[in-house]
Amino acid sequence: MEALYAITLGLLTACGVYLLLRARTFAVVLGLTLISYAVNLFLFAMGRLKSGAAAVIGQSSEYADPLPQALVLTAIVIGFAMTAFVVVLALRSLAEQGNDHVDGEEPRP
Repeated sequence: MEALYAITLGLLTACGVYLLLRARTFAVVLGLTLISYAVNLFLFAMGRLKSGAAAVIGQSSEYADPLPQALVLTAIVIGFAMTAFVVVLALRSLAEQGNDHVDGEEPRP
């Protein structure tokens, strides 16, 4: 289970970095989103992957750490807001410059 989880995190991060290195605005937004998903999954895994464990300390001998769950929930909300903000900036840049390249210039063939 842990190996599959680690491979998934690595794949999400690698795809996100690849998309960040593209020169298109939409690809950069998708890359940032994939990296934020990978970070959220990493933070969630820090609370140990347990199923059926109590979230309250003292209810059982094994418990799930609620701090990573709270961090991931906060990161999801902040990530959604930042993604919406970056999409609006990308649309504004597209409207003003006429293309969707990150640096605002068409590549030369």
